[in-house]
Amino acid sequence: MRAFRFIITTLLIMCAPSLWAQPVTIAVAANMKNAFAEINAAFRATGKSELRVVFGSSGNFTAQIMNGAPYSLLIAADEHFPLELYKSGKAVDEGTIYAIGKLAVIAKKSLNLSSAASKVDIAGAITKANKVAIAKPELAPYGKAAVQYLKSEGLWDLAKDKLIYADNIGVATMYVASGAADIGFSALSLAMSPELMKSTSYSTLNHSFYEPIKQRMVLMKNAPTEAVELYQFMQSAQAKSILHKYGYTTP
Repeated sequence: MRAFRFIITTLLIMCAPSLWAQPVTIAVAANMKNAFAEINAAFRATGKSELRVVFGSSGNFTAQIMNGAPYSLLIAADEHFPLELYKSGKAVDEGTIYAIGKLAVIAKKSLNLSSAASKVDIAGAITKANKVAIAKPELAPYGKAAVQYLKSEGLWDLAKDKLIYADNIGVATMYVASGAADIGFSALSLAMSPELMKSTSYSTLNHSFYEPIKQRMVLMKNAPTEAVELYQFMQSAQAKSILHKYGYTTP
């Protein structure tokens, strides 16, 4: 009986790491949701392990990592937050720019927003709108770009009292899709989603009116092999091809 108990105890100890092992967790900026779903599927198709993927704002992720959140890789929507992690000693290096994003304006179908909307068109849509959705500029780079655009085009005063803020660009986009806002600012990669286009229309905005949205990714110190492999895959020709499909440009 003692021998039997010893064998069972030994087996439990040997199995414990696998029983309690948690999947590698990756933090991904909300603007990347559609594109990353396809990139991750392609990554998995090469025989790689499943990763736990969390979408949100780059600013929130950075704050969480600073406070010990177990993210192994941050795929951010800008450069500021990844570089902040590196300067704070959380990341192995400065990482790399993997994509350059584009800002778009989206509106419910009834506003008849043109796919090549001019400043006058956008001003008219804002005037008609009850609410204008935007991601919090202090947390989300696309929100920051939207503010820059509105101010550069002289539309800030027209929009500022109608703004409703979301924690990330994905939520801001859904505000328009759900009807909580009539118009909003989103990432082109989200705006061009076939599902979203059933209820909204979009127009890509002139990139000269906001700072380039250079999206950087960084590996955390002691990142496991799975995270390193994804980091490398994100720089592959296959991943870049997917990013182009979703409206991004790549270095």
